[in-house]
Amino acid sequence: MTFLKLKDKHVGSILAASYLGYTSIFWFYPFIWLAVLSLTEWRFVGTPTFNGLNNFILVMQDPLFWKSMLNVLRFLMYYLPIVFIASFLFAFGLQKLKYGRTFVGLSFLLANVSSGVAYSIVFSKIFSQDGPLNTFLYDWFGFTLPWLTSPDLAMLSIALVVTWKFVGYYGLILFSGLNSIPKEIYSAATLDNTGTIKRLFHITLPMINPQLIMVLVLAITVSFAIFTEPYLITGGGPLNSTTTPMIVMYETAFMKMQPSWAATMSIFIALTSFGIILAVRKLLERKVEIV
Repeated sequence: MTFLKLKDKHVGSILAASYLGYTSIFWFYPFIWLAVLSLTEWRFVGTPTFNGLNNFILVMQDPLFWKSMLNVLRFLMYYLPIVFIASFLFAFGLQKLKYGRTFVGLSFLLANVSSGVAYSIVFSKIFSQDGPLNTFLYDWFGFTLPWLTSPDLAMLSIALVVTWKFVGYYGLILFSGLNSIPKEIYSAATLDNTGTIKRLFHITLPMINPQLIMVLVLAITVSFAIFTEPYLITGGGPLNSTTTPMIVMYETAFMKMQPSWAATMSIFIALTSFGIILAVRKLLERKVEIV
């Protein structure tokens, strides 16, 4: 009995130590290494030499990097409303299902664990000028769209692909929020003759606010980290309209052989995404009181 008590007593310490070890190895140490590397000149070989803030000056003067950052904001303008609406509709539909919830949920979740290379190649064929999507549009409506060759539509195409990947994952998060809403609240709203739209904006969305914030944070994080889809589907084109910071960072590190410069870019990306997430959370975070 003493052994069991002793073991239970140390469970929290063991779990905390495991988490701290994971955080230190995979987050804290890499960030410190990036911070040090950003202050040096290094080309994968030899000893890094200290060069102060020179890398930060070079990054601030790099037009392609800042264009890629603006591209992320454009991507967010497409991606956030599409993925939020699609995820909520999926969660709402899943909640209404009486049978097969597990099967449907897992089916949509498979997209999230699929190979990025595989589905990017598939979608590049779907969105190509003579692909099945344009074939459908031409057969039924008499026109085609330059999905991957137009600077205006290329980023939308990437946003649709990334939405396909994450809609199941985000939808399950929102589904858990919808299931946590007490049914008595909806019953009371029905007795008060509350309309569907009013119920949505005054009950449902406020009650799943924590899940909405979580999805928003994940979506913003994904937006700054996308690489595979634009790199394989459009190659960052046309006219660098789908070039993302990750693509610029990759090419800087491994094609221009400037890992120190790329490390500095990663710091800019991390700070920008963190700042946007904090600002959005402050705007959306509020207490929901049920009277």
